Amino acid sequence: MFDYTLLHWTTFLSATALLNIAPGPDMAFILGQTARMGRRGGFAAMFGIWTGTFLHIVLASVGVSIILATSAVAFAIVKWAGVLYLVSLGIQALFLHGGSFNALDGVEERTMRAIYGQGAFVSALNPKVAIFFLAFLPQFVVDGAGPVGAQLFLHGILVIMVAALIEPPLVFAGSRLAAALRNDERVGLWLDRGLGIMLIILGVVLAVRE
Repeated sequence: MFDYTLLHWTTFLSATALLNIAPGPDMAFILGQTARMGRRGGFAAMFGIWTGTFLHIVLASVGVSIILATSAVAFAIVKWAGVLYLVSLGIQALFLHGGSFNALDGVEERTMRAIYGQGAFVSALNPKVAIFFLAFLPQFVVDGAGPVGAQLFLHGILVIMVAALIEPPLVFAGSRLAAALRNDERVGLWLDRGLGIMLIILGVVLAVRE
């Protein structure tokens, strides 16, 4: 079971690394929260994104995600729920006054839980992620290597594991920059504004994509 060649793993891991490095809504959300809330916020966002991704992996493994690929109504419902959620988060950030960035020492656990939940929803409510896993993971299914669902799940988990090697260093680097700017109230204000604009743009991009 799970008997693959070295070429298989080299191809899969190389493709996965490139996909994780490529800019996208997930990475933008993680880095945006890192700039706004520091290292703890970045990691909360990252773990939230991974949770939403894990949900898509499970759904792809059991075949449920195929509904999104074949049903225009189901796809539209998930898509517009994601659009509304991203835009609402963006509007909230636009009306902050820099305090969220400048008062990191007093950040409460519920704030981190909120960021974690937002990350999970940002990923879970993006139907493009579901379609991606349905299109990407089956390419690495090998006849005789094990049940198809188990192979899909294994490769999906490895996508998250590769992300675990790439994203934390970016969070640490971003948090150091944020710490250097933390005491400037104007910078905090514009970071909140920047995050809000970024989230709204992500929502618009999701809305206009077919």
